[in-house]
Amino acid sequence: MKITEVETLHLRLPDVAEIADGTQDVLVVRLHTDNGLIGIGEVTSQSYVSQACFDAPRSAERRHGLRHLLIGQEVDEPSRLWEHLYYHTNRYGRRGVAIHAISGADIAIWDLLGKSQEKPVHELLGGAHRSQVRAYASYLFGDTPEETAALAREAVDLGLSAAKFGWGSFGQDADNDVAHVRAAREALGDERELMIDAGHAWDWQTALERAHLLAPFNPAWLEEPLSQDDRKGYAELCPQSPIPIAAGEGDVTHWDFEDLIERGLHVVQPDVAFCGGLTVCRQVSEMAAAANRRVVPHCFSTGINLAASLHWMAAAEQGDLTEYCLRPSPLLRYLVKELPPLINGHAQVPQGPGLGIQLDEDVVEKFRVR
Repeated sequence: MKITEVETLHLRLPDVAEIADGTQDVLVVRLHTDNGLIGIGEVTSQSYVSQACFDAPRSAERRHGLRHLLIGQEVDEPSRLWEHLYYHTNRYGRRGVAIHAISGADIAIWDLLGKSQEKPVHELLGGAHRSQVRAYASYLFGDTPEETAALAREAVDLGLSAAKFGWGSFGQDADNDVAHVRAAREALGDERELMIDAGHAWDWQTALERAHLLAPFNPAWLEEPLSQDDRKGYAELCPQSPIPIAAGEGDVTHWDFEDLIERGLHVVQPDVAFCGGLTVCRQVSEMAAAANRRVVPHCFSTGINLAASLHWMAAAEQGDLTEYCLRPSPLLRYLVKELPPLINGHAQVPQGPGLGIQLDEDVVEKFRVR
């Protein structure tokens, strides 16, 4: 089975707000093969730039566009293809948007392999430990503590056992931070997990102060409190924080995550549509398990990312939790015909061949950028 065509579909809402919401704009990757199968992937990044990584023509050594590198390749071992793409984009890649783009191709390759063997992706990743994954609701903080509490009550009504709140006005004022977290905790009750995403708000000393302020509300983790580049800060913060520290949604390749784990990170959070794809996520799972760290996918875009994340978590021995975005975006809600549903607080792992999903072509056409 060889790749004969690489199709990139840039989907974008008419009005994109400048907020931390990856459901507004996405690049879909479709790999066509000589036996008629089509693999689907997603890139969660800057879609215009990611698309250029595919469209760029052949150039000097290690400067090639991904379409040129993929066409004619045998779809056999994803790790071989990943190394092929990584090496030949080395001069403009290694990190950043080239890896984001490779993520979409890698997800599509795993989808193709599953379809060709008539197996779900989680079987190819090593076999399922579970058929459903406990989900946590993922929200942006409300404009007021009352709005945050209302969102928390929505999570309770949905039967979820955990909820995360992040960004918005959080991080700018200690009293405001405490008010929002208190409102969320009171609405969730003590029996549910509460997670906090600080959105890179502080240096490590301020983060440690805030962690002590927020610890009485028993958060399961404090996410991305520092700049993604402040590795020394994470090394200082992690061993001292009274709350487990989570990070990784903006990191790429297994080398980045190896570094975070070595610096003491408690919860590792790759985004499968950003970090390098399922091939990288499988490596991260193995490293996290060896270091006795928790691994939880970041997933705040479309049903393609969600399906890939669920297959990964089904096959990961420690895959006990996944992010479940509840934004109203039609790209989240309707791009995939049957979004993996929530049943009793658990996201159901697709069981069909490959990713086990289909795109709604009407949604593709409605939001496609041409």
